[in-house]
Amino acid sequence: MYMLEHQLASSRLHELQTEAMAASRARRLYLARRAARRAERAVRRAARASAAVY
Repeated sequence: MYMLEHQLASSRLHELQTEAMAASRARRLYLARRAARRAERAVRRAARASAAVY
């Protein structure tokens, strides 16, 4: 009986670790996309400012 409980607990722990890794990857992807959009806006802003000077 103990062995079955141990296997169930181990399996559940593995599932939770897998979910946590997936969530971490999703968050990193979200943050990377957000940073890319912010950088794009900064580039456009700089281009407009440069064009306004000339």
